Amino acid sequence: MVVSPRFLRYTLGGWAAAVLSVALAGGLSGAALAQATGSDPVRPLNQTTSALSIAAGQQLMTEASAAIADQNYALAEEKLKQARDSFNQISSYYQELAQMFIGVDTAINRSNREKALETAQLRDQASYQLALVYRSQDKPNEAVPLLMEILRSQQPTRELGQRAYQQLFELGFVDEPYSGRAAATPADPTTSTDPAEPAAPAE
Repeated sequence: MVVSPRFLRYTLGGWAAAVLSVALAGGLSGAALAQATGSDPVRPLNQTTSALSIAAGQQLMTEASAAIADQNYALAEEKLKQARDSFNQISSYYQELAQMFIGVDTAINRSNREKALETAQLRDQASYQLALVYRSQDKPNEAVPLLMEILRSQQPTRELGQRAYQQLFELGFVDEPYSGRAAATPADPTTSTDPAEPAAPAE
């Protein structure tokens, strides 16, 4: 439904309605509208109702945990898939933004890079939980690809990577256990990932 400026003026009355109608027509930004009306700026992507919201992804993971507690694994699988896809998409966008501002604005580059890493970490956590759900449903073929993705992202030197490798060992996919010790030989710098940072979002 398209709300006309005339309807707004009639319904809300006076100056506030006029300001709002101009904003809807593209005359004011969200911040300018907030300043003009004396209200806080509306930032809809910070809300749990947005698919591109970190808070929304975290809410999905909370709902998945509740479903797991109820042994409703089908619902948990659905929620974790949604959370994983959402975090991966968000991380990809933040990574692109960070790259755009390299050499342009250090603060914006750093902020978006940190957001990309944060959401990549959340993605890997969702992937790990989903792999466990698959294990509980006796679906190892679905769990292994997720565990491999986590290891590529986290590397075996980080806790989540070590837990993913342990799952591979318990599933019988690998034969040698890993105690968490760092590798004796140096990693190839052309292929390794910084162990302090999750890998880039999956395609």
